[in-house]
Amino acid sequence: SPMSVCGIVLSPKRVFFLTVSLARANSNSFAHRGELRKAKRIVVKLGSAVVTRGDECGLALGRLASVVEQVAMLQNQGREMMIVTSGAVAFGKQRLRHEILLSQSVRQALHSGQNQLKDMSVPVLEARACAAAGQSGLMALYEAMFAQYSTCTAQVLVTNLDFHDDQKRRNLNSTLQELLRMNIVPIINTNDAVVPPPEPNSDLQGVNVISIKDNDSLAARLAVEMKADLLIALSDVEGLYDSPPGTDDAKLIDIFYPGDQLSITYGTKSRVGIGGMEAKVKAALWALQGGTSVVIANGTHPKVTGHVITDIVEGKKVGTFFSEVKPAGPTVEQQTEMARNSGRTLAALHPDQRGEIICHLADLLVEKKEEILAANKMDMDLALSPALLNRLSLSPAKLNSLAIGLRQIAVASQDSVGRVLRRTRVAHNLELEQITVPIGVLLVIFEARPDCLPQVSALAIASGNALLAKGGKEAANTNRILHELTQEALDIHWVKEAVQLVSTREEVEDLCRLDEMIDLIIPRGSSQLVRNIQSAAKGIPVLGHSEGICHVYIDSEAAIDKVIKIVRDSKCDYPAACNAMETLLVHRDILRTPLFDQIIDMLRTEQVKIHAGPRFASYLTFSPSEVKSLRTEYGDLECCVEVVDTMQEAIDHIHRYGSSHTDVIVTENEDTAERFLQQLDSACVFWNASSRFADGYRFGLGAEVGISTARIHARGPVGLEGLLTTKWVLRGDGHTAADFSEQGTMKYLHENLPVTQPQPRQIAAQSED
Repeated sequence: SPMSVCGIVLSPKRVFFLTVSLARANSNSFAHRGELRKAKRIVVKLGSAVVTRGDECGLALGRLASVVEQVAMLQNQGREMMIVTSGAVAFGKQRLRHEILLSQSVRQALHSGQNQLKDMSVPVLEARACAAAGQSGLMALYEAMFAQYSTCTAQVLVTNLDFHDDQKRRNLNSTLQELLRMNIVPIINTNDAVVPPPEPNSDLQGVNVISIKDNDSLAARLAVEMKADLLIALSDVEGLYDSPPGTDDAKLIDIFYPGDQLSITYGTKSRVGIGGMEAKVKAALWALQGGTSVVIANGTHPKVTGHVITDIVEGKKVGTFFSEVKPAGPTVEQQTEMARNSGRTLAALHPDQRGEIICHLADLLVEKKEEILAANKMDMDLALSPALLNRLSLSPAKLNSLAIGLRQIAVASQDSVGRVLRRTRVAHNLELEQITVPIGVLLVIFEARPDCLPQVSALAIASGNALLAKGGKEAANTNRILHELTQEALDIHWVKEAVQLVSTREEVEDLCRLDEMIDLIIPRGSSQLVRNIQSAAKGIPVLGHSEGICHVYIDSEAAIDKVIKIVRDSKCDYPAACNAMETLLVHRDILRTPLFDQIIDMLRTEQVKIHAGPRFASYLTFSPSEVKSLRTEYGDLECCVEVVDTMQEAIDHIHRYGSSHTDVIVTENEDTAERFLQQLDSACVFWNASSRFADGYRFGLGAEVGISTARIHARGPVGLEGLLTTKWVLRGDGHTAADFSEQGTMKYLHENLPVTQPQPRQIAAQSED
């Protein structure tokens, strides 16, 4: 409930932020990005490149509007926002140029002629005059924009003397504190109309004094003076790079620590402004030493500008975060780099060597079972629900089963990487091959299922892929010991770093931003997890399914005994699985028959809650509750029952409401079944078999990394072969493209050479569920 502080009534949200601010008044800066959500007082610094247009004459109104919207949003959340802005010179330059052109007489313009009019030059404008002419217009623009969000602003112009003179500094502090108390956004700028030119190399004058030579220095000085929690410095680059942006091998630095300055090579300054990245880094480190966290990010990128400020405050991986706390282990970027380098060595190993690694891991699962189970018990002791316990639980029998599955994967790995799929003699002494190769770096995200880690690791090793594994925190202890055993197995051939466990504070959405380092993301978990990852992964392919809306269609010629068995298993065996039946489609002729009664009785006996589809409900006087949507994945002992007139109508229904996961027909009519199998476009289509067969173990794949409903690459349960792609290898003898003109002056042979195909592998069917 609201409370009163010094006579001011505060909402609960404001009380929370006030508490955070008071608690941090004399503390250090935030150590991790995730803590930025707690920031109460925030300074946003807008560089000249952010505020001005590309022609340096006038303001970038779209970017400014986006910044204003984000600042107003955070202000309305109860945070205290301050803006340090550039732009007065650019705005004044535009205004003065316009005035000079208008001041020329109409007579002079007419007599000078049209061609000369185009060449009329404008004198070079002095920066202080531009600032004086532009400051009022810049402020009026801010006031108008913030007024759209019912937010009041105030202008504050400062110079270096305002910080060096104790009385002026106290006055400035008092003014800003009062503005913030009244929920007003102060907009601060250097008084460029009177400020002297900057002195080179004089921005830092010791620990407690910083010269206000540019807005980076001003923002840092102001943030420390006002005890701000966070300084966001927006410029025209993504953040701090280890070498000048645009140069070869330049890498964006995610987290920068004091003492890392020697590892940085600075480039030139931006197209406008006087700061430059070196000035930004010095100012940021000065603010960090004063207890303010700092993020340098891009405020000009059209794809991210609309939410860059709010993303930073939410703790997302945007720009460069300055932190005084250096983690003990490598960053996720470093882990990915290590995995890629070691993964290339893994891919170059002989298949027998990769098989040895997997078999050694299988042996370790049995030998170290006591350590594994002890770690697993620690996780289970913290579990809060029976469902979570079931997913977390490991046992000696389960570890033995895992070991057997891993040895089967080791056998399968013998003919995986480097297998020739196609061989063609294009011309004399010119042969073309298509061979299998690893995809590269896989990011597999799984929830509270620690048995996923050795399974996915074995599949990655067998296919020569590097692996980043991100497990749920619920299984942190079990995942840690399983990862240690995996790296111990990899180390027998010196590729220990090919499998990395991401156990840092990285959010899944942040991992999905590593599009230049990760080649494929495979989510394993709830449909919500998969949807979130598909939404977050802008530049990385995602192999998975967001929903498992599976159908079972009962044809008019279905056999009673098969129907009961298949429907019961599809719905009741494991209703939370993605391959469980969610909708039962029944041919109209089956209604009011003993078969239909038996189906309903069986579902009720199994305590399945039935929801009636629109057509099914129309046949009944008293019907079960009608479905809210035919696109529902219940994931529990619930299902929808709907009526169709024909098999074709069943196909149309599935195409409209299904998720292309797994769909089943039960019928004794072979022609009907074949048409269903051919026309239905789902990843798995079954005839007289339970939907629960859609599983890597039951398909004989040894294990699966997930089930895909994508239209490209692998579909359905994805095992070892789904983690491979191909490349073309051409072996010639001095051939050139000119030898083969489009007119075909040299005859192509295109002789398909024989390729030895491996024999189908016999793998015992077992389920991970």
